Amino acid sequence: MTIEIIIFIAAILFGVVIFWRESRGNKIYLFFNKIMNSKELQMKDTDTKGFVYQQGFILRFVYIAVFFLVGILIVQFLIPINYATISLFASMIFGTLIGTYIAGVIFKSSEIIEEQTEFFEEKLDQVIEKGKDFVEDFHTKDNKEVEETKEVPKVAEKSARERLKDKGLL
Repeated sequence: MTIEIIIFIAAILFGVVIFWRESRGNKIYLFFNKIMNSKELQMKDTDTKGFVYQQGFILRFVYIAVFFLVGILIVQFLIPINYATISLFASMIFGTLIGTYIAGVIFKSSEIIEEQTEFFEEKLDQVIEKGKDFVEDFHTKDNKEVEETKEVPKVAEKSARERLKDKGLL
């Protein structure tokens, strides 16, 4: 069980690396596309689609499964195939598939953050300016209130004894 977890985590990292590599360039996909398709159906050199980059779930799963099936055929000559090796290869297939989606989320979020950086900087500058204005208004308001309280003359109030006398209670 431990080896399966380790291989699953390594497969997730492998999926992230594959996705990153294909997002930078898709020469292998273009090569296979030129071999298998006629001139009219071939991709343009400017297209960025790859085996896992910008592919739907089904095609991404098929490409990864075929890659690992070719790998299991090669490994078949080194070790006998039993339940454990099949389980490991299934773990690698799904780990790689999950890794490609994790990489997609990471790349998409980093693009969004880069696009919104200027917007966030402008908003932050506006908030800082509003904060400075608020603090300045607060300080000037406090000074005005202190001056106003100094200027208010005291009204001579009657003492409690005099008020009681006025009411006729004393």
